[in-house]
Amino acid sequence: MRKLCLGLLLMSLAVFAQDHNDSNAIEVSFFRGNVLPHTTDLYHLQGHPDGVLLSFIKQTHGKDEWQSAYNFPDYGVYFEYQNYNNDFLGKVYGFGALYNFYFLNRNLELKVSQGIGYATNPYDKVTNSKNKAFGSTLMANTNIGLYYKKENIIDKFGIQTGLLFTHFSNGRAKTPNSGINTLLFNVGVNYNFSNETRRSIDTSLANKNYKESIKYNFVFRSGISESPVIGSGQYPFYHIGFYADKRLNRKSALQLGTELFLTNCLKDYIKYMAVAFPEKNVAADTDYKRIGLFTGYELFVNRISLEGQIGYYVYQPFRNTISIYDRIGFKYHFTKQLFAGFSVKTHMFEAEALEFGIGVRF
Repeated sequence: MRKLCLGLLLMSLAVFAQDHNDSNAIEVSFFRGNVLPHTTDLYHLQGHPDGVLLSFIKQTHGKDEWQSAYNFPDYGVYFEYQNYNNDFLGKVYGFGALYNFYFLNRNLELKVSQGIGYATNPYDKVTNSKNKAFGSTLMANTNIGLYYKKENIIDKFGIQTGLLFTHFSNGRAKTPNSGINTLLFNVGVNYNFSNETRRSIDTSLANKNYKESIKYNFVFRSGISESPVIGSGQYPFYHIGFYADKRLNRKSALQLGTELFLTNCLKDYIKYMAVAFPEKNVAADTDYKRIGLFTGYELFVNRISLEGQIGYYVYQPFRNTISIYDRIGFKYHFTKQLFAGFSVKTHMFEAEALEFGIGVRF
């Protein structure tokens, strides 16, 4: 563990040292808290997890326009270790990218991070059949933290403390996959590698009008998923969407559109339900396709934007879920016309798919 942490530290410092306009820092936080079971079959997985979160960050000072627009946030990478102190769940590791946003004279920090996770003790029908949360070793990891932060209290050392919410799930790429949420109390220290505190506001684009006429988007999302039946097999899915968006200002755009869902694992699942549960009156030839209407919001940071959508199935012959779905993800804009993204599609707290997408805007 010490060698891995040291390697991550040296790697991050080597990358960050290339840019002299932003300063570098590190946060080390220790946490302990509770598992938040969201279904009844997770009650036996409750416990008091603890662990450590390491954040290697670049502190912005106004080099680019987006930095001053968002009150000079931090960005960087994180490494997380969490021990659930539960024999069925085991331990998880997470690694990914983060943003720190600041409020209240930079004393309140909002940490948002997204990455990949590794579970040491996933479901196994022989050795670990009680773990209905993790169906695979590789998962998606999302963390949201809200901290009180004070820098440079003693020389370059400061402290932060607050609450951290973590989520690990494979998005039903492999069943079972209830996922695990935890709420944790966090306390730690931060260290600045430089004395840079000056921040300059970019006024060159102060009068720029970011409003745009309505634009149209075509997006293709795909990945693999498995039906709720354990061991039923992984199949590709294809989500094809078309929507209009309206850019309102520097940060915001609204969306309205429709999409077609071709979830291939539902084909066998429909046949299974027709045979295994005749009392449900599911016909074996029921159409597996779904069509949804959705509205959404997009928050532009720099080339990266955050996206949230909520939709309703207007065509859903096979009703194995509720008719309302939602999606949270991020997009990277290569150009004004071409983008790629990663998102999680869920039905409330029940994940259905981890989506990798590419799209055009015209």
